[in-house]
Amino acid sequence: MPKFTQKQISAQSGLSLATIDRALHNRGRVHPQTQHRIQQALADLELQQKSSLAQGRTIYFDVIMHTPERFSELVKEAFSSQISSFASFRIQLRFHCSEEMAVEEVERLLKKCSLSTHGIILKAMNSSQLVPVINNLIKQRIPVVTVVTDITGSHRLRYIGMDNVSAGQSAAFLMAKWLGNEPGTIAAITGNKAFVGEQDRIRGFQEGMKSFSPQHQIKIVAGGSGIDHLMYQTLQTFLQDNPQIDAVYTVGGGNAGILRALEERNIQPKVFVGHDLDRENRALMQAGKIDALIEHNLQLDAQHSFKTLLEFHGFLPETRSNATYSRINIIMRYNMYT
Repeated sequence: MPKFTQKQISAQSGLSLATIDRALHNRGRVHPQTQHRIQQALADLELQQKSSLAQGRTIYFDVIMHTPERFSELVKEAFSSQISSFASFRIQLRFHCSEEMAVEEVERLLKKCSLSTHGIILKAMNSSQLVPVINNLIKQRIPVVTVVTDITGSHRLRYIGMDNVSAGQSAAFLMAKWLGNEPGTIAAITGNKAFVGEQDRIRGFQEGMKSFSPQHQIKIVAGGSGIDHLMYQTLQTFLQDNPQIDAVYTVGGGNAGILRALEERNIQPKVFVGHDLDRENRALMQAGKIDALIEHNLQLDAQHSFKTLLEFHGFLPETRSNATYSRINIIMRYNMYT
């Protein structure tokens, strides 16, 4: 604990110098409440000292993201916009984003960033290979948070993002209402089975449809990594054996490619529900090709990420957030912001 003068402790606690001297040197009886005020003052002074040290240097946070470019653009914009909310710190973000990123590349980036980072914000495949790497970083006091999708079994500080199972259930509720009672076939499309967030959305959707509308058949389509041309190819292959599709729920990206594959076979889904209000999806929704999008506030995710990492280092006081997950928003053409 850093040393502070009795005058500093007195000013911080509001107690007299004589009381501070008596308490610190065990001279006579000191009321427990007074002791508590002194300990709180010392903790506050220590935090202020850490914050002051932090304000005098650049704090580097590395953002590692295995994601389509359309989503990495959203993340960069959202996270960069929130730096000003922490203006007392000089936060510098370093982005490492790629549409194709093998587990070995993620591992290499984690180890490389650990040499000069104050914290890592990670979106990656749910691989057991990454668990010991993340756990070792935590042991070295290099904090890691996961966003959008989690790395199960790791000691990351926390997962930040929406409840993906709940998101899938919300999509199922909309789908069931719009499709009605007539039986039909729904294509539930995921770009990559290795992302636990996407699989949780699929699971939530299946559970929801079983409850809300069990007469509909769900067929899972996997592959394409949320990239337009790859999603197009994946769906083309799927449609060869499954030409009758009544509705689509897509948990990732590449919706332009998905819709192109459907249009080439003259398939017009009654309902199309997706995720994320990016530029591509905005245009598709304005054109009437997407009925609803499930999204959440990435700006709040950024704030929670920065706050968690700063708290880990003692640069901010630790607080307990009541919100375990980010709030889900349902976006349609008529409430779509510009």
